[in-house]
Amino acid sequence: MGFFDKVDMTKKSAPPAVINLKKSGDSHTIDLSKKTGEILVNLNWKTVIEKKGFLGMLSKEKIDLDLGCMYRLKNGSKNVIQALGNCFGSAHSAPYIVLDKDDRSGQSSDGENLRLMKPELLDYVVVFAFIYEGAPNWAAANGVVTIKQQGSPELVIQLDNPDNKKIMCGLVTIENKNGQLVITKQEQYYPGHKELDKAFGFGFNWVAGSKD
Repeated sequence: MGFFDKVDMTKKSAPPAVINLKKSGDSHTIDLSKKTGEILVNLNWKTVIEKKGFLGMLSKEKIDLDLGCMYRLKNGSKNVIQALGNCFGSAHSAPYIVLDKDDRSGQSSDGENLRLMKPELLDYVVVFAFIYEGAPNWAAANGVVTIKQQGSPELVIQLDNPDNKKIMCGLVTIENKNGQLVITKQEQYYPGHKELDKAFGFGFNWVAGSKD
């Protein structure tokens, strides 16, 4: 009779490589006592769409989506990170949140990225996107949010419940609850920054702005 290695039936299986947050309200928790590495939030979308116009003629239209966030840190400070107003944040000083670029050309293969360098400092974050240029057409843009942290499952959020009458979308919330970050799919649409702010209670004073 041969000899066989003993199988440990109590060993837990590895976590899935990808977790899809499918419905508004679906969430995933990161334990900050175990993981404090950078969190990367990526937004990618279809930058050029085809429209059928007069006499069935097809035309192409660019969609300029902008990624950003409203944040509050554990020390109570709060602000906005976005390309509008050149508020790109900082990776080397508070808030340790940075928007890597503004993909106005639509040529970037990896969309736009928010880097949360020190997630342990966060209290509450609302990640948003808005259509800076082009007709509101979230359905055609086919946006996808991907959230990554080394050693954790990749989170994927499809924008699959679009409201093409509104230019602003609250994508996800990130909330610090007793040392754990709870990441929740929102996909809630609003007419603009003021309405998004009111829904999530930051209380900023908004004025018209431009990226030029």
